[in-house]
Order: sequence, then structure tokens, then C-alpha cells
Amino acid sequence: MKTMSGRKRSGFTLIEILMAMAIFALVMGAIYSTFMLILRGSQAGLKATAEVQRERMAMHTIEQALTSARSFQLDVQHYGFIAENGSDARISFVARLPKSFPRGGRFGEFDVRRVEFALENGPEAQRQLVLRQSPILMEFDQDETQHPLVLAKNVKELVFDLWDARANDWTDTWTQTNQLPKMIKVTLRLSSISQNNTVTKEEIARIIALPSIAVPPTWQRPNPGAPLNNPPLNNPPLNNPPLNNPRLNNQPGAIRPQ
Repeated sequence: MKTMSGRKRSGFTLIEILMAMAIFALVMGAIYSTFMLILRGSQAGLKATAEVQRERMAMHTIEQALTSARSFQLDVQHYGFIAENGSDARISFVARLPKSFPRGGRFGEFDVRRVEFALENGPEAQRQLVLRQSPILMEFDQDETQHPLVLAKNVKELVFDLWDARANDWTDTWTQTNQLPKMIKVTLRLSSISQNNTVTKEEIARIIALPSIAVPPTWQRPNPGAPLNNPPLNNPPLNNPPLNNPRLNNQPGAIRPQ
């Protein structure tokens, strides 16, 4: 008869179990570290992509507004064009904006509005690009003044270069507030600090051609001396063409004397 001591023992010793647990912990630690690294990289990539997209949308908003600018010299006090550079750079003008323009729903049918893009201080002393707008002949309301639409954050510089047709060159000072420049170069410089305290810089620049000019007073009212409800005197009545014109008299349907 065989005793219990004569049988072979099966199973793991305590040392083997501890070694297996240590190896398992190392493998799980490596997997967790790799997962967290991938997660942080993905979050940083998504944040960078969102910032780039927002910056490009900010530039697109400026371009969309400038290509819709309008001005009338007869009412130039309401259509002034202002562009200022420096630490508090801003640009202000009147434009006929589409329905899809940011915050357009606040103004209903008032599509002709004054828009202002300005560089201001934001939270934590960061500089940001903001947008304000109001219907023409109105001032910015309290909501637009205190809570403007933030287009971009961490803005280092906003620069406007305007094309001076008289000097045939670019200028950073625009004194012709009653006229629209033919072209504007807008430069937006931004910077951001990543998690490892590295500073990344980006510059976006656009040259925008304004398709319109300041409408002269004579275009708004061709004959300033005549009442608005009277047609110009040099236009004959539409239903009575000249009878001494043989080309008109010989045409079918021409009015002839009876």
C-alpha cells in the first residue's frame, strides 16, 4: 500500500505565485502606461485641431465681413471705416451680412450692421479676438459690450495692412475713414502652451479684396435739384416715342398720328 508521502505533489509554490503576480503587475503597468500615453496624445491632438479650426474660423469670419462691407458718402457719418493697429488693434465698418453670420439670429431682419473686431484682454490675462455687432444707427447693446463673441484665444498680435491707392503701397495707418480700401491684409499671430510647457506659435495671414467702394452721392440721387418723385427731364414719356424717328415709326406696334 502506497502512502500519501509517496505521491507526487502538484501545484505552485508560494515563490512561483509571487513571481507570476509580479510579472502580471509589470505587464499591466506597461499596458496602462501605453494606454495613458495614447490617451494624452489623442487629447492633445484633438485640442490642437480644435484650436487650429477655431483660428481658421476666426479668419474666415473677418474675411466674410470684409467682403460684405458697404459705404455711402451721402451718409458717411454712419458708414465710417476705422482700422487701428497696436496693442488694442481693432477694425470697425458697416457690412450687409448674410443670415449665416455668427450671432446673426440676434438681429432678425437687420442685416446691415456695424461690426467690430478687436483685440482685448481675456480671463487670466490672455489676449483674445472678439466680435461685436449692432444694427446700423444703433450702439452696441449691453450684451455685446460685456459679452462679445470670442473668436480666438491666446492671440499675440492682430495686424492690419491696408492698400493705399494714392501711394500705391501698403500702409498700417488708415486716415480715410470716409472711404473703403481696395485691399486689406489681415495677420493673426497666436501662441499656446502645451502640457509640457512648450510654446507653439502660429501665424495666419489673408489678403482680402473689398468688392465694393464708397457709393458717391450722385449715384444715390442722380439729380439732386429735382424732387425725388419726378423723373429726370431728359427722359421722354415711355408711352409716346418721338414721331420724327423713321426707325421707330416703321417698327410694328409704333404709335403713329391718326
